[in-house]
Amino acid sequence: MNVRQSFRGKVALITGASSGIGEELALQLAQRGALVTLAARRADVMTQLARRIADDTGAQPLVIECDVTRDGDVEHAVAETVRERGRLDIVFANAGFGVAGLFGKLALADYRRQFETNVFGVLRTIYAALPELTRARGKLVITGSIAGWVATPGTSAYAMSKFAVRALANSITAELAQLGVTLTLISPGFVESNIRRVDNRGALHADAREPLPSWLVMSRRRAVRQILRAVARGRREAIITGHGRMLVALERWAPWIIRAAGKRMAARGRGYRAEPV
Repeated sequence: MNVRQSFRGKVALITGASSGIGEELALQLAQRGALVTLAARRADVMTQLARRIADDTGAQPLVIECDVTRDGDVEHAVAETVRERGRLDIVFANAGFGVAGLFGKLALADYRRQFETNVFGVLRTIYAALPELTRARGKLVITGSIAGWVATPGTSAYAMSKFAVRALANSITAELAQLGVTLTLISPGFVESNIRRVDNRGALHADAREPLPSWLVMSRRRAVRQILRAVARGRREAIITGHGRMLVALERWAPWIIRAAGKRMAARGRGYRAEPV
């Protein structure tokens, strides 16, 4: 299937569009002829992105300030998109962040905060968009994570949220298919983004150093090309990055290797920020 042609003229809404995978999705979708709505909390950053897209493609994205943890925000983004574009064909439920830390260092509020964005934010997005996607017989794309397959010390809150998202996707894929809506779950490994510079309260520290070696981190441009190919083909789930596929294979076929590595990490009193999107 020609990936470029599959998105031409389609109306796409992206949550978490101000940085990382969401930003790159907006750029590449616009380059492929899609009509894009940018939805995120940082309107100033999205406005700059919209200018870049307009300069590059001649198309003017919609910019809508949207916090997926607030009731009504995603409904507003969907309504504005339909009002301006007439329909909605594709929704990327992409907004998310990562709470990191060993269990003894976290509080119940940290887990609640994590789930409010990564799980309930996805649910708000689906409920808001589903009537329009059903009308369009469109596509829903959920950003999960390899952490939804593999949980390690220091990632309990994040991994719980991504396990929940993966369970949700597995449960409702067949249900949505009955409505004519195709669901694709994206499960990336480590991809270039700001997420490892965001603290446990969701605040960005732009000057923070990337904690991972560069050879382990896939460029977001390459990752999004793989994502769009999977969406165009209607795949149920796409594991992004080679190390991600390796970790999933180990979890499925040799889980004792993952457990042994986790045991060594815990013995050193260390976890690593494994949220890769």
